[in-house]
Amino acid sequence: MQREKGRGAGEVNPQCGLLLINKSGAIYHTGVQKRTHYVAETQINSRGFVHSPARVGADGAISDRRHERCGPAICGTIYAAGRNACVAGRVAGYGWLGRCVDPTIHKDVARTLRFAGMYMDEDPEARNYDPERKLIRSPITGSKGPRFQNSAEDWVTHRPILADYPAPFEDIPGVSTKIADWNDDAVFAKILKLMNERMMRGDVPLNLTATSLITHAYLYTGEEKYKQWVLDYVEAWMERTRDNGGIIPDNVGLSGKIGECMDGKWWGGYYGWRWPHGLTQIIEPLTIAASNAMLLTGDAGYLDLPRSQLDRIMDLGEVKAGKLVVPHFHGDRGWYGERPLNPMCAVHLWFMSMAKEDAERLTRFPDQTGWNVVADVRGKGDYSHAAPWFRYIQGKHPDYPGKIMGVQYAEIRRRLERMRNDHGDPAEWDVHHWQEINPVVTEALVQLTLGAPQFLYHGGLLHTRLRYFDAERRRPGLPQDVGALVTRVDKQGVALELVNLSPREPREVIVQAGAFGEHAFTEVRWSTSSDLGLGNKNPKSEIQNGKENMLAVDGTHFQIHLRPGTGIKLSVGMKRFVHHPGYAFPWH
Repeated sequence: MQREKGRGAGEVNPQCGLLLINKSGAIYHTGVQKRTHYVAETQINSRGFVHSPARVGADGAISDRRHERCGPAICGTIYAAGRNACVAGRVAGYGWLGRCVDPTIHKDVARTLRFAGMYMDEDPEARNYDPERKLIRSPITGSKGPRFQNSAEDWVTHRPILADYPAPFEDIPGVSTKIADWNDDAVFAKILKLMNERMMRGDVPLNLTATSLITHAYLYTGEEKYKQWVLDYVEAWMERTRDNGGIIPDNVGLSGKIGECMDGKWWGGYYGWRWPHGLTQIIEPLTIAASNAMLLTGDAGYLDLPRSQLDRIMDLGEVKAGKLVVPHFHGDRGWYGERPLNPMCAVHLWFMSMAKEDAERLTRFPDQTGWNVVADVRGKGDYSHAAPWFRYIQGKHPDYPGKIMGVQYAEIRRRLERMRNDHGDPAEWDVHHWQEINPVVTEALVQLTLGAPQFLYHGGLLHTRLRYFDAERRRPGLPQDVGALVTRVDKQGVALELVNLSPREPREVIVQAGAFGEHAFTEVRWSTSSDLGLGNKNPKSEIQNGKENMLAVDGTHFQIHLRPGTGIKLSVGMKRFVHHPGYAFPWH
């Protein structure tokens, strides 16, 4: 695959205001003959990646040189908290807030590469990864390397929570019930001893979320070693799954042997098939890692890892009361814990591949009319409405945008009210306290403006069909007063509506193919551009109604000039996963 240097064809229809960046990087403005060229001050290599080294002073501080025309990485309307940002996954929590990436901030690049090195056997103080066996050496890792022995202090925040979950082992001395009281110091001491003996040495599927950390480094640099690490690690887990008869094992010892610390059992590992969440904590990391591998290669074959596990579980299920009920856990007694299957990861697989087999998997969920219900809920991952969005994008739920915006606005107000009246004792707060009152919600914005399901909570990157930039302010996100709505997503492209609500000012919107420029636009078709009744009486804002216009595009971006108080409906053709992904902005 080659990331193209050029952009789309340099043509403009002055009556509709559709603007495109041409192959030389110039931007054509309606009614203006000269071309305006923007030259990035940061050096960009042939793939469009920043490769200027960070400047490190004598005191070890990394300089914060920025592209002056770019400015700081201000989060725009649609990227208020997108996981496209910085380091994803729990291995580097500073990315948890979802900062927008500015590839010219060198201290962010340096920090990212330092974190990645901790999982590539490049940091002598953080030997988290075994490059020979392709495994992460513990579920608990970080800047000091794998943590093979946990202390009671390590679990102090989670003991009250896990006291309500089934016990992590079935043979805890003195515990004969399904629930073990983590708050009982004597019981907890036995649990901790068994966890250190059985769970802390070796790899687990949850570690697949580290692929987002390494992919993030690749998106900054384009260096092959990061891409290869992701592929090697995902393929190692695919091989372990084949060796285990088609079901992914949830524990692999330091020697690479499945069940090495669990008496040969392929189940029972840390956050695995048996404890504490079962299937959820298996299928999400698999989907995250496979999606990252596909982003880097364009090869949908990597999706076979999560596909195989979903299909296996679905084959074990049955329809009850109009819902597909499947086992979520596996232990010494086999499969158990039947409950309705969340279609979220199945929707993600379909979105990534657009393949017939992934669409057919979704048909196995019965009575999808129930997906038209937009529940007034927001889980900690803010991804509760994947199924209703899927119905909408299929043309079967036309009122979804209004419903989801109303639900999320109500949730924002509810959480802000909780913040205003948050007068409790911090010493008694649950570990998820701030997470539960965080008023930043993004699911509706991601779905409706970017044409994608919400990113997966446990370390997923933000894979989307579109991304926007403000051409005048030179920053990511939609320009002020501009709204976007994606009404169709399929293998051929998307349908997009853009409106400028300002009655006085025109706006310039750059539309990018994919969150990381990994896709390409082929053509743009439009038929109308309507006056929104905001005081704009210029008849030229009306495109020849009823006549379809088409402009060929061969690149990753095009630019729209929106006159005051007008909107436009576009049908955009695309080719998917044809460019090297990266963080470079259009003007780079």
